[in-house]
Amino acid sequence: MEPLNAEDPVSIGPFRLLGRLGVGGMGRVFLARSAGGRTVAVKVVHAELAAQEEFRRRFAREVAALERVGGTGTTPVLGSDTAAEPPWVAIGYVPGPSLREVVGEESGPLPPASVRALAAGLARALTHVHTAGLVHRDLKPSNVLLTVDGPQIIDFGIARAVDTVTDGGLTSTGAVVGSPGFMSPEQVRGEKLTPASDIFSLGSVLAYAATGRSPFGTADSGVHATMFRIAHDEPDLTGLAPELAGLVRACLAKDPAGRPAATELVETITVAEPWLPADLLARLGRHAARLLETETMAAAEAGTEPKAGAARADSRTGGALPVGTGSAGDPTPVPAPKPPRHRRTGPVLAAATALVVAVAASLTYVFWPDSATGADEPKNRARGETGDVSARPAGIVPAAFLGAWEGALRGSADHPRETSRIEIAQGAAGAKNVVYVHVTEERLCMGRSRLVSADEDKVVLGESDVTTSVPAQRCTAAAHQTLTLRSPDVLEWSSGAARATFRKAKAGAEVVPAGFVGVWKTEPDPVVYGPNADRYSDEVTVTQGPVGAPLFHFQRGFPRLDEEGNPTADAVNCSSTALLAGAGTPLIIGPATSDPDSSDRDCDQAGTSGYVMVDRFKGRERLLVYPMFDGEPGEYYRR
Repeated sequence: MEPLNAEDPVSIGPFRLLGRLGVGGMGRVFLARSAGGRTVAVKVVHAELAAQEEFRRRFAREVAALERVGGTGTTPVLGSDTAAEPPWVAIGYVPGPSLREVVGEESGPLPPASVRALAAGLARALTHVHTAGLVHRDLKPSNVLLTVDGPQIIDFGIARAVDTVTDGGLTSTGAVVGSPGFMSPEQVRGEKLTPASDIFSLGSVLAYAATGRSPFGTADSGVHATMFRIAHDEPDLTGLAPELAGLVRACLAKDPAGRPAATELVETITVAEPWLPADLLARLGRHAARLLETETMAAAEAGTEPKAGAARADSRTGGALPVGTGSAGDPTPVPAPKPPRHRRTGPVLAAATALVVAVAASLTYVFWPDSATGADEPKNRARGETGDVSARPAGIVPAAFLGAWEGALRGSADHPRETSRIEIAQGAAGAKNVVYVHVTEERLCMGRSRLVSADEDKVVLGESDVTTSVPAQRCTAAAHQTLTLRSPDVLEWSSGAARATFRKAKAGAEVVPAGFVGVWKTEPDPVVYGPNADRYSDEVTVTQGPVGAPLFHFQRGFPRLDEEGNPTADAVNCSSTALLAGAGTPLIIGPATSDPDSSDRDCDQAGTSGYVMVDRFKGRERLLVYPMFDGEPGEYYRR
């Protein structure tokens, strides 16, 4: 990263610029940070492109399409202003080196097992891109970033906006749109591109990763000579490991119809953990730590607040909290809560989709059939056999930090309005060994954070991935977090300007106190419900399990009302489920939508997060489900 010069702006939209990352065919790229601490890459379009109305229209459409792309291996769009002078777009920043840097400058070609893992990761990312209706058009080693958890594709889709204002694949300055050594035959010929074009480019990228060379030569021998070889000659796969030949040749088929789809590659290729050799994983961890340190120094040197402006940045840019829940800049005000329909039906009757628990990757390799021989390479490597791939480096987290920690970010410990939980496992620098759960009134966000550094009294966490969002697609990844140990049971948590005290919490497969487990029911009061009181039912079943699991199941029944509000003979039955989000005192649960089998129009479709206590009232056990705002709890008695 280079420092900003006198001609560079201090901020772009809501993002404060920290330095220059580089210059590309579309424009300048800056490292920047949101008000909530999220690190982003801001791309500012070149003036000559911004002056062309056709480019602006296409650029706006492409950015809108890119905002629909999400999933493993892709970087999200976090903000944009396509009408600005000049237009810009901000994407998630990945603190990792490019495949070109690793293979061409640092480590040389990757081992075959790592190339197969690279293929699976890139194919998975391309699946997300293609599902959004996009074609990457410029997949190349410098657009593939390597992280501890796998490869990340950047710059997907933007090339199409540039392509519309060029003539014959050349810009007004004579530059080729796309990278000649990694283009597809149909791209070279200027034909309409389909997702199959990206698969051809993927084949060239895999060949480069395995051999250190482009299979069709470089532009040093002439751009048009390279493009001719792509369109007419067979690839030069000298030095390619035999077990990779079938996969690479299938992707490099001249006929687009003969290439496998990205989804087919994802379903066929199985890989082992770790996906890279241990020494390279360790270097990636150190690389991420150095980048974080550089960002921190740059931010301290900048010391300038972002300028006010009307540029748009969506809710995924994050606020001043560990998980971005508002727009970039000032945190979004908490909306007024929706009043419950009946006080005793329980304000927190929202359903939640079950958390998908991560499972260990298979250790079996499946090889692509070689189109030249018709034979498959060995498919029967024993489970657990990793060949030449070494084990992960040893962990660096001090024992005092291991386990779960919880705290209230707003409100009090007894009556929280916003909470966070962090569960730390042992791991090496760069590993995503920290699981976080962040709960606000209207959402639950769960994900994994990267370990940047650790010493006896401080642990620093970097970029994160969202694994669960309730409601769906409402969360953004956690910003950088620092944990400082104050005592064996207390640590201080900070993220940007936010501070909180966390305490040790229960972790493991069974965290629900025994006194909560069981079936609880309300007792409708005839004074409130009249002669139809026996037609109203409200029940919650609490089961045992871990944080993140669907452990609170609500069932509710009541008579359907006519247009004048009078009960009819028809009954409405609703069911919903909530995820457990915290295992302290009180328990924390998140919001969601109704269960799939509870689609009646009169059932609540959304609810709020809550906290749950058990007490005794008039000699009986009582379960109280409070909303995360000032409201009356739902009251349930053990059945």
